[in-house]
Amino acid sequence: MTDPRALYQEVILDHNRKPRNFGVVEHATHHAAGHNPLCGDHIEVSLAMQGETIDQIAFEGAACAICKSSASMMTVAVKGKSQADAETLVREFVAMTTGKLDMHSEHHLGRLKVFAGIAALPVRVKCAVLPWHTLHAAFHAIGSLSTEAEHDPVHAMIGDA
Repeated sequence: MTDPRALYQEVILDHNRKPRNFGVVEHATHHAAGHNPLCGDHIEVSLAMQGETIDQIAFEGAACAICKSSASMMTVAVKGKSQADAETLVREFVAMTTGKLDMHSEHHLGRLKVFAGIAALPVRVKCAVLPWHTLHAAFHAIGSLSTEAEHDPVHAMIGDA
């Protein structure tokens, strides 16, 4: 069986070196910016919805390898999905990375499971969840957010991460 830590490192390095969907969606219908002051990550997510479906999605910004890889994998995972399905992935990803998701229960994370070990690295959790918080903010017309904000607009929806 493959060592999960080696797979995690391989995936993080691959998505950091060659991020998928890096850039800006022209004529975006939704946009948000996220900032993690602890790590210095700045991520912007833009997307174009076709009805209830994510037709195009992209991210840009300066971020650590974990944040950039998480954003890259997020865009791949949600492209072509409905907003409701993407929101389910947001909740499950945040629950997984904060150690609140029973990984033996049914979930929709697929390849995103490589981030499960991040729960053991509390200082890096906010790096991994920032793109997901930012996607949620974009869906709800919240222009910008910070992982350190006292009134984090997504705090109530997805927990303490």
